[in-house]
Amino acid sequence: MKISRRNTLLASSAATAWSFVPGKVRGANSKISVAAIGVGGRGNGVLKSINQTGMANIVALCDVALGSGHTAGSEELFPAAKRFKDFRVMFDKMANKIDAVLVCTPDHSHFPASMMAMSLGKHVYVEKPMARTFQEIELMMAAEKKYGVVTQMGNQGHSDNNLYQFKAWKEAGIIKDVTHVDAYMNKGRRWHPWGDVTAFPTGERLPENLDWNLWLGTTAKHIDYSNKMHPGNWRGWHQFGTGCFGDWGAHILDTIHQFMELGLPEKVSATKLEGKNSFIFPMASTINFAFPARGDMPAMDIDWYDGVENRPPVPEGYGKEHGLDHPGKFIYSKEHVFQGGSHGSTLQIVPYEKMRELLKAGALPKNFGKNSDHYMNFMKACQGEEKTNSPFSVAGPLSQMLTLGCMAQRLGGTLEFDRTTKQITNNKLASTLLKDDVRKGWEQYYTL
Repeated sequence: MKISRRNTLLASSAATAWSFVPGKVRGANSKISVAAIGVGGRGNGVLKSINQTGMANIVALCDVALGSGHTAGSEELFPAAKRFKDFRVMFDKMANKIDAVLVCTPDHSHFPASMMAMSLGKHVYVEKPMARTFQEIELMMAAEKKYGVVTQMGNQGHSDNNLYQFKAWKEAGIIKDVTHVDAYMNKGRRWHPWGDVTAFPTGERLPENLDWNLWLGTTAKHIDYSNKMHPGNWRGWHQFGTGCFGDWGAHILDTIHQFMELGLPEKVSATKLEGKNSFIFPMASTINFAFPARGDMPAMDIDWYDGVENRPPVPEGYGKEHGLDHPGKFIYSKEHVFQGGSHGSTLQIVPYEKMRELLKAGALPKNFGKNSDHYMNFMKACQGEEKTNSPFSVAGPLSQMLTLGCMAQRLGGTLEFDRTTKQITNNKLASTLLKDDVRKGWEQYYTL
């Protein structure tokens, strides 16, 4: 697992001389040379979307399962791209031919690839959430600033009308004095049928073309391969994923978190846990996040609901015919109640008759202009034409809030959090989980 001497020198030089050199920004008429790390599943979708901007030249594909059915779609789509299983080897061989990197690996392996890319002056698009642990996200935010690169987290709706509507409605005084939010995602999850898991699975045959040791990445304790981890099922394990909340919270709570200037909570409480487990996320949970007053905005809290039957209360005037079949939220302010979905879906005021009256009176901004989608926004930022909508400086505190919620789902009880020192003050075990044990040979990414 040791990095080559050349890679070590590149990384160490990045931590010194390169710390004063911003990431290279391409001109408006030149294509961005893009390398993708993690090209199966979601990675294939991101690759296609980046390619459809017409602004990318896909120069490298990197995946621990390269040559398998899992990565075949991307490999067939970009036959001229160089192929690698190990991102460290990719950077060692062709760092000078890469402008930007897409990181679409499992949550637990976002961090080392993103950190190395940034330290080498590469712009980074990373899927949500930014990383699995609070500490890793903190270091990624610092690296974004240190290396002056363009960054974007892949919560795609954060470049859609939801963003521009929320911003316009807040500036117009429509969204103000928010005191409570109920957010929910009640679809079944892959780990729900697994029952009470008491250990990591063992004894399964390792698929051909999969470098399992590399898949484990920074994970300090060796864990045997299982199809309950790769591909896709990793999300349900505390060690590798961030569960339903990490998966969907970034799509549902992103605009609330940014425009309500929430930052980090001062208290996180697991008020309901069904199927609490040391290895996998619970079958259902309700997690409360308490935030203090911020400037002229009152203290507020968020209740997160997941689990098929664990649904939030609905506000008066929200008809039963609307249902709760799609992920979404209710936002309660002193004057209005807002209902919204996930990703880029826009808000409505409950009851809708009240919203219709405000629209008729011209009180609600409704024209949000023509804006770049999330992928175009990233590519144009790499060309110096735009600023990204979900840079690490914005997505980082949101992702850290998600990791704190995941810790409450794992441990139960209430976690008291000091927003200044960024430490949990009432639970020693929880404090240790703010960061992970790191395998020997991977420590250098935590010092870049």
